[in-house]
Amino acid sequence: MTAPRKKTRANGEGTIYQRKDGRWEAAGYVLAADGSRKRVRVYGTTRKDAADKLAEKITDSNRGLPVATADSTVGVYLAYWLGSVAVHRLRENTHTRYATCIRLYLKPGLGAKKLARLTTRDVRTFLDRLRTTCQCCAQGLDIIHKRCCAIGACCTKVLSALTVAYVHSVLKSALEHAVREDELPRNVARNVKTTAPRPRRFQPLTAAEARQFLQAARADRLHALYELALRTGLRKGELLGLRWEDLDLDGGTTTVRYSLQRTRTAGLTSLPTKTRASERRIALPRECVHSSKSHQESQEEERKAAGASWKDSGLVFTTPRGGPLDPANMTRRFAAFLSRAGLRRIRFHDLRHSTATLLLEQGVDLVVIKELLGHAHIGVTAGVYAHVRLRLQRQAIETLNDVLGTGNDDREDPPSTATVR
Repeated sequence: MTAPRKKTRANGEGTIYQRKDGRWEAAGYVLAADGSRKRVRVYGTTRKDAADKLAEKITDSNRGLPVATADSTVGVYLAYWLGSVAVHRLRENTHTRYATCIRLYLKPGLGAKKLARLTTRDVRTFLDRLRTTCQCCAQGLDIIHKRCCAIGACCTKVLSALTVAYVHSVLKSALEHAVREDELPRNVARNVKTTAPRPRRFQPLTAAEARQFLQAARADRLHALYELALRTGLRKGELLGLRWEDLDLDGGTTTVRYSLQRTRTAGLTSLPTKTRASERRIALPRECVHSSKSHQESQEEERKAAGASWKDSGLVFTTPRGGPLDPANMTRRFAAFLSRAGLRRIRFHDLRHSTATLLLEQGVDLVVIKELLGHAHIGVTAGVYAHVRLRLQRQAIETLNDVLGTGNDDREDPPSTATVR
């Protein structure tokens, strides 16, 4: 009679065995995202690797945290990923946009699919359908408002290429986490190539328009803000989140550390800049130093006039009572200012584009502009302002053409001042 096989793992620790392909597989029961207990499998190159991965999932399950399983539907997995993973990595407004994207597009289109059976073809078919489907009809808005397909006149309101690309990126991020947790062998969404959306067109201010803008701004209460926006290229949130302690008016510099944003839970709040590159120290033009000092004096007068109702926020740009300026109100105020100044309508962000464009046209190095704008990579700067660089290239070529001429004329060679390497 053979001796009974010795049990090496306790109850609840799952099972571990080596597969034919050499990898180790561990399996155990965990709390799934839908509230039931389901069997989950993880893989590792060694027995210990697989055991550690399974132990981590069982520990999370015992703490009441749901664990995604491969036999979950895409909809259940996306809910788990959004509520247990992405919420810890994303800023609140980004998390809200992800949630909206999942609710409106991903869950209706792919939510019923099994996560483990999701294929590249499924993703490609979903994205193709998303590009061509009228969203009024898909979201049921035509029935609610009694228009579009509900009255037999579809408006064919399809999503932009930019939105489709965003939906694709959210799906890729979610599935990438499933791969990292060994729930999927590969990210099928990465195998789908979408059409790159055309960059949003913007029309920056010309040099003449910029001078007109600055001239009109001198009579505005937020003169210093408009000066900083056009002369330094700071983002709207960075300007509204600027604190007096960040300004060194004697040294002529400012440190960009915060961005004022409205969130669903905290309302208007100053958040750290989105990336490390966005947190930067920049030099201030003399005009900005003068206008900031003048603004400081005006704010002190408003403080005295407000008396006890003054809210000491420490912000440079505030309401007449010291509170933070709402970014949405700033957008409306900016539109009214352009109308009074007789300037064409542009977005506030186009002031930033105007700064970079004017600097490029004056021959300022792209690296300097990248640091000023706080871009994470120089490729971002080069990509956004490719149209300006192309125009400068054409001007350079025409300059060279003037030197070389168009025929075999006997021109006197220009004096050479330096060796080109």
